[in-house]
Amino acid sequence: MSAIVFAIPGDIDLPTGGYGYDRRLLREWREMGIEARHLALPGSFPSPSQADLAATEELLAATAPNDILLIDGLAFGAFPEALAARFADRLVALVHHPLTLETGLSLEQVETLRASERAALRHARAVAVTSPATAGTLAADFGVPDHRIAIAIPGVDPAPRAVGSGGRGPLKLLAVGSLIPRKGYDILIEALAGIADRDWHLTIAGSPDYAPETANAIEARIGSAGLADRILLAGAADPERLGELYDKADLFVMPSLYEGYGMVLTEALARGLPIVCTLSGAGADALPDAAALKVPPRDPAALAKALAKLVDAPAERRQRADAAWAGARALPRWRDTARIVAGACLRDGSREVG
Repeated sequence: MSAIVFAIPGDIDLPTGGYGYDRRLLREWREMGIEARHLALPGSFPSPSQADLAATEELLAATAPNDILLIDGLAFGAFPEALAARFADRLVALVHHPLTLETGLSLEQVETLRASERAALRHARAVAVTSPATAGTLAADFGVPDHRIAIAIPGVDPAPRAVGSGGRGPLKLLAVGSLIPRKGYDILIEALAGIADRDWHLTIAGSPDYAPETANAIEARIGSAGLADRILLAGAADPERLGELYDKADLFVMPSLYEGYGMVLTEALARGLPIVCTLSGAGADALPDAAALKVPPRDPAALAKALAKLVDAPAERRQRADAAWAGARALPRWRDTARIVAGACLRDGSREVG
């Protein structure tokens, strides 16, 4: 009987959406009775040293011959073709989004990653992706046949409805995501500076550790905009703290430049929060229009206009909150997500996915 060996680079407990997705798959599989285990790969991916690539090959080679090797895309996209080819008969990729779509990369880095990811994907017997948008990108730009792609949209847990500020003090805005260029916080700060005459307070919950230069630039931009007393950089939040932040929020905002999905959007929807977000990923596409105002990415004026509209209109916020709460009922659960990914791994008939 085949087991799933889920190879993930770095610290699986890091508070990011991608790692959270991976953790939840492992948890669901345990509860479903699917044999699966975590294999920790070096944390240097997607820019591994030759020593780390050699160590990765040794780790994969030490698995049982009938184990299915599910490789998280943060590592898979940087696999040399020879490494992917060696394990092609049992290799499955999990692609949250192509590595080339990260912001802040040089043209040389983009071309290197595109070539390595395209070559590695040729050797994956199946590819699980977290959104229809990523599926389309892999088919159109990376040559992955549709029949090898399984779409496993992130699940969401039922959650209590947010209470909000109750009209006491400034309107509480919440954004969640690491302080990296792709999250677009510089655009959000510019937008909020344009509506500084309104009564609001923003909390950004996200780690500053992945891109310290970006985190420092965000803090400096907040100061230069005169918003240091109105924007709180709260750092990474554990699940309990994040739940508290959602509960106290009045409005959720996501200004990302690109997202493979954008799990925080469905988390906010599950809390019944009205949302302002950019059209930067499949998560935004999945939101009911009645629950969210959606604007183009990289457009601070459009973002400011949408934020001002909801800050100024409590009745519309309530209507959109009601639509969010109702829309959350249609979201998939994590068991559904785990079943799809397991099916992509085991669909050769080695066992039935329960």
